[in-house]
Amino acid sequence: MLNGRESLIRLVGKRRRFLPNRGSLLSTPISDEKCNLVESKVDGFKARENEEYVWVTCPVCGGRFRSEDDVMNSHLDACLSRRTKRKMTQRTLLNFNFTSQSLLPSSFCEIENNLVDDNDSSFCKIPLNRQTGLQGTLDGSNEELVDVDLSICRVGPSSLPLENEVTNCDVPMNVDAVTGVTLATFIVGRKFSCEKDLNTGEKICLLRDPNNAKDPNAIKVLSADSRCCKELGFLPRELAQFLSPMIDMYTLTFEGYVTSIPKHSFGAVPIQIVCCKVMAFDQKDSGGIEAFRFLWKNVIRVVESKNSYSPSTIRYQQNFCLLIEEVFKTNHHLFSNDDKSFMESFFSLPDDSQRLFVRLYTRKGPWFRMSSLSYPEILNFEQAIKELFEKGYACYFENSNGIQSNDIKEILDMLTLSELREIVSMIKSCTRGTRKQDLVASLFSCYEAGVCPFLCDAILKRTGSCVKISSKAESVVWRAERLFFLNGQQDLSAFLLVDLGIVKFPAYKCTITEPIFSSRSDLLAYEEAIEVAQVMDESLDKRNSESVLKCIEIANSRIPSFTPKASHSAPYELRPTFFSCFSATWVYSKVIFLGVSFLECERRYNEAVDLLKKLLDCFPCDGRRGNWILRLSIDLEHLGRQNESLSVAEEGLLDQWVRAGSRMALQRRVLRLGKPPRRWKVPSFANLVKRKIKEVHIKGRPLNSEAGLKSLFCGEDDKLCGVEQLALQYYAREGGWIGVHTESGIWLTIFALLMWDIIFSDVHNVFFNRFQTAPLDLETDNFYSARKSLIESHLQKIHDGMAEELIILSWEIHLGTACRGVNWDRHSLTELRAAVSCIGGPCLALLCRNLAQDYGSWSSGMPDLLLWRFHGEHGGEAKLVEVKGPRDHLSEQQRAWLLLLMDCGFNAEVFKVRTS
Repeated sequence: MLNGRESLIRLVGKRRRFLPNRGSLLSTPISDEKCNLVESKVDGFKARENEEYVWVTCPVCGGRFRSEDDVMNSHLDACLSRRTKRKMTQRTLLNFNFTSQSLLPSSFCEIENNLVDDNDSSFCKIPLNRQTGLQGTLDGSNEELVDVDLSICRVGPSSLPLENEVTNCDVPMNVDAVTGVTLATFIVGRKFSCEKDLNTGEKICLLRDPNNAKDPNAIKVLSADSRCCKELGFLPRELAQFLSPMIDMYTLTFEGYVTSIPKHSFGAVPIQIVCCKVMAFDQKDSGGIEAFRFLWKNVIRVVESKNSYSPSTIRYQQNFCLLIEEVFKTNHHLFSNDDKSFMESFFSLPDDSQRLFVRLYTRKGPWFRMSSLSYPEILNFEQAIKELFEKGYACYFENSNGIQSNDIKEILDMLTLSELREIVSMIKSCTRGTRKQDLVASLFSCYEAGVCPFLCDAILKRTGSCVKISSKAESVVWRAERLFFLNGQQDLSAFLLVDLGIVKFPAYKCTITEPIFSSRSDLLAYEEAIEVAQVMDESLDKRNSESVLKCIEIANSRIPSFTPKASHSAPYELRPTFFSCFSATWVYSKVIFLGVSFLECERRYNEAVDLLKKLLDCFPCDGRRGNWILRLSIDLEHLGRQNESLSVAEEGLLDQWVRAGSRMALQRRVLRLGKPPRRWKVPSFANLVKRKIKEVHIKGRPLNSEAGLKSLFCGEDDKLCGVEQLALQYYAREGGWIGVHTESGIWLTIFALLMWDIIFSDVHNVFFNRFQTAPLDLETDNFYSARKSLIESHLQKIHDGMAEELIILSWEIHLGTACRGVNWDRHSLTELRAAVSCIGGPCLALLCRNLAQDYGSWSSGMPDLLLWRFHGEHGGEAKLVEVKGPRDHLSEQQRAWLLLLMDCGFNAEVFKVRTS
């Protein structure tokens, strides 16, 4: 895979169905003649078209590519990273539960991580005024802010609120005022109940279900009329979140009755419940009243908010509306008046139209046959589609006149292979083929040439009426998703993963004082840059070199207008540095560097050198400078400009942003190129770089010797094994070592568990939603500088021998919670305890400090094996081993890690297996 391709794929994320600027971007001429690469004589892909290759079909995306090992591996990596064939089921939104939560001080609750509720965004500080949004905080106004706690909380006796922490509200202080209060709510989860028949007026009671696997706050609704107390369902999770602690702590009891029966047997059943008994407050400590008032206030709020929706509202429909409302409320300055009016009209649509839109948006599409759409909750499809069409949310055709010429190719993709063959057989001049994409391309070419005027009628005859989401609706909703998740990899399916308990996100506080996008123009420029990145990625898949070069030109021409030197005003410079990754210029730099890799593969080093120099000029403070400088020095050497290559490497070593493996590589280049007569003086770092790393050599019995394949050996038990397992067997036999093959995995897991409270501490503008597994600044210098005092005091505890205790505590509290770098399944607590115990506090503290100061540079390249052995009951030692097979060599990043570990006091060595 090209250097920088994987990073670009992560940046683009899920590809958009419609790129509004694609046509204008690819057709607009580039004014700067210096960056015109398309007209170059050398065309990478076309130059090799006449060579003889065996072509194979990708099992993931169905595309065709050459059957060379490197080409196949790169293509498969790209497809799997992008999840090309990933399909969303129609249950994607059925379990969403995104509702605005309120107001719990962080010291007031103990987070229960067994399940993360879908309502929250983890403590987001947002203005209460809808009209001003975040602008009030930027203007320095005194607009009231509230802490929105979006995590599942359980208030225990030991976690009572401090004075004045509970927001003032009209909640009665008297227990008697609560007794007898009627709450109108619903019975949900009817599909899990064995009792299907209900009667209006049927009496009910509530029972806590703390052992519920999906929700420890669950409250069952039982039939009080039945002697065996048949289970009817559950209270809504949003209400149970606050009502369950009250039942547990204050012995509340509730009775009620069914007020009406829904049309569908599994529908939400309206009920009314009455509080019958509350334990007296004098049986609790002094904080009991405040805790009770807080919980009861939120119970009332949830009940009122739920009653604002019709009982007929489907859950995914309701939560989609709430998601859109939340994004438009907090980012109102990023949407035009037309966008706001457009989305406001969505809420005036009938239920059927809203549900159909959400269903279609979550499907792959873009076109769907109306005859294939069938959802039990949508009663009138035709009327729903017409209403969506009238409001501009959908496009559809019922006859051939409604088919637009620019939609033909997308509609052809909707046809099956047999249908395409039928149409092709009707056209004599149409090229036959066996693959679907070939038939689509052939038919589309005939249509453009005017050879097939009856194509629209032939399509309509086979598909019938078809519908798709309009490009405007797709763009607005895509923008809302991007603003909410702040990446392209997460989408609405994240809610489902949380609701099913598959993923748990950590608890943290979102304190937002500044928006990521300060203006609409910044957001539009960022979106356009993302489009260019997607076109670049698609062009590489299609091996369209002309389009690739066009994307490089576009990115190259856009960067000057966004250069920090040219456009950063004083207020802009005060913005957090880690916000830069949400700028257009940062995205274009990704495109350019991937373009550099493409040009290097085509041996067009002059163009690559020009682009690298421009990147270095435009980004003076960037952690990627080390890689750019290294590539520039290498490309200059390819051009025969050794003196300039040496000068670039020497100047790069003076750059504070050149770190880790890049610095090691530049130092070794300087030593290699800087020999007499070019340089007579030996650099001061020569002895450090030339330090010998201990090596252990053994002879293995290889079972394969093919290039490009992983080396396999016959182990001591005569079983097939890799080189890492062979090394583990050797160390177990020779020194009694116990260990794991982990590479960076166990180290990042240990770092995250030891530093969990630091990673998720309260720092402004690093958490924006509850779906983050790390703060935005983790891989930047800001992470250490913003938490320096906390980190140093925590590292002192690790140095003093508390690492094992911290690991156990963190494991017990956060087990199963998603966190960057943590792999709960791969490493057991026993292994982690043994590792930190044998490594020792001083070495572990140095390692954690290094990762805290520069996680981005040092989070990869760690040794393959971590070994340990005990000496008696309390002593032990650890060893780190980098394993290399017969054809492997140390990378510069691995060499840098080994030397750093040796400096920190670790026992590190290289294990090499040879075949002769």
